[in-house]
Amino acid sequence: MALFVDKVKIRCKAGDGGNGCVSFHREKYVQAGGPDGGDGGRGGDIIFVASERMHTLMDFRYKRNYVAANGEDGSANRCKGKNGDPLIIEAPVGTVVRDQNSGRILLDLYTPNEKRVLQKGGQGGFGNMHFATPTRQAPSFAKPGKRVEPLDLELELKSIADVGLIGFPNVGKSTILSVVTSARPKIANYHFTTLTPNLGIVSQDGDSFVLADIPGLVEGAAEGIGLGHDFLRHVERTRMLVHVLDISGSEARDPLADFDIITGELSQYGNLQTRPVIVAANKMDLPSSSENLNRLKEKLRDTGIDIFPVSAATGQGFDQLLRAIRRMLSQLPPPEPFEEELPFEEVSDERVTVTVENGVFILAGSGISQLLRSVNFSNEDSLNWFHRTLRRWGVIDMLREHGAKEGSTVRIDDMEFDFTE
Repeated sequence: MALFVDKVKIRCKAGDGGNGCVSFHREKYVQAGGPDGGDGGRGGDIIFVASERMHTLMDFRYKRNYVAANGEDGSANRCKGKNGDPLIIEAPVGTVVRDQNSGRILLDLYTPNEKRVLQKGGQGGFGNMHFATPTRQAPSFAKPGKRVEPLDLELELKSIADVGLIGFPNVGKSTILSVVTSARPKIANYHFTTLTPNLGIVSQDGDSFVLADIPGLVEGAAEGIGLGHDFLRHVERTRMLVHVLDISGSEARDPLADFDIITGELSQYGNLQTRPVIVAANKMDLPSSSENLNRLKEKLRDTGIDIFPVSAATGQGFDQLLRAIRRMLSQLPPPEPFEEELPFEEVSDERVTVTVENGVFILAGSGISQLLRSVNFSNEDSLNWFHRTLRRWGVIDMLREHGAKEGSTVRIDDMEFDFTE
């Protein structure tokens, strides 16, 4: 039996953009050709695909790092570098992709075969042909490609089913699934026979729906006791729940107390307590079942929750139960995907922060680091362009507001230089 994995951590990184090229036209009889350095290519994107052929996240246990191809550098004769190929990652339908650090949901792979871009590759840098002006006809600098920071991700598989069978271990959920569908889950007379969700398709009167046998629940599951969240995450997708009770109390348990315990656990995990529910009173073929059924009916009299006595062992009562499920599903809206957030904030190149440590003015920000890599410090034109860019971004004014004066030390990454007006 293949190992079922429904939660993994991986790292992804889109490709960096290729660097722009510094080049000048060279041709026989042409003594001073103009700049013709080409642009760098764009880095490859990270793309997720909701695959119907995958049913577990097991493949991600053997490969944890995913890196798309970088864009190629530009070259002479205005030749642009080749774009990096995107990296396509397949994951099962129902996979939720979260950022490990913030916990934000970045993608919900809800629609089968849908392709979603998680992270875009970096833009390629401009070649020196873009920096030629009437007064600077031979720029000896170009822009580097934009670098992309890796994303630490958590992939979580939440089963997609219309109806979820919930209940304590060993109440007969797997047996019910095997009776009403063609699924063949593992069945045995001990607790936690089912350790992973089992899905089956129920067909009746030309209609069908997906039924999930969810691993058994215990008291304290909402705090992670027992199978805990491993159970509850697979209930979140379901449109309604069928609460299976051992109405006979065959394991010296009170089915009414079991109902209260599981209802309490659902109320502590998300909004599961608002999910429509009906009760399947299983094991009606055993002694004491009729007495307990009457007690349960009295308990739920004013709740609006319907009770259906069934016996998975004899096949009794399932036609009525399945019709009630179909009737309820027809009145429920389709489930909504989880709300997604952008994987990263689009930060303007001009966003720069200034801090002062021991008299040194430190400039920080992805844009300022990118700008620094664009400068040829051995070329006066490049240095002048760098200074003009700092002034245009308002960095010179920011330094002045923080107390910088002529000759003050300014640091960007590992480089220090003197502040000049």
